[in-house]
Amino acid sequence: MDEGLPIAYEVLEKGVPVLSADGEQVGTVHHVVAAPEKDIFHGLVISTPQHGRRFVEAADIESLHERGVDLRIDSAAAQSLPQPGGGAPVYDEDPATQTKWSHLVRKYTGRSDWHRQG
Repeated sequence: MDEGLPIAYEVLEKGVPVLSADGEQVGTVHHVVAAPEKDIFHGLVISTPQHGRRFVEAADIESLHERGVDLRIDSAAAQSLPQPGGGAPVYDEDPATQTKWSHLVRKYTGRSDWHRQG
């Protein structure tokens, strides 16, 4: 199968076939999971014929092409992919909350400046 040229996640289209490491089509792209404003690719939600929608994390994706997605996992492992969940929490650091005292406390206690958004 000619998958076409390698592409970035931003231009991957819905319906593109998703192939396991052993060459079997395990589904099609439903949508990309990413934080484009921070250029973070989390993975894909794929539509499978037997199990509905499943989430493939970025670490399990070998490459993205115009007409195909190649996975690092075989078809047996693809059968046990998790269902997509809610959105991942987003954390942000607020420099306005830093003081000399809070910096010292965090330094010695190991606490961070990260705050959960939303």
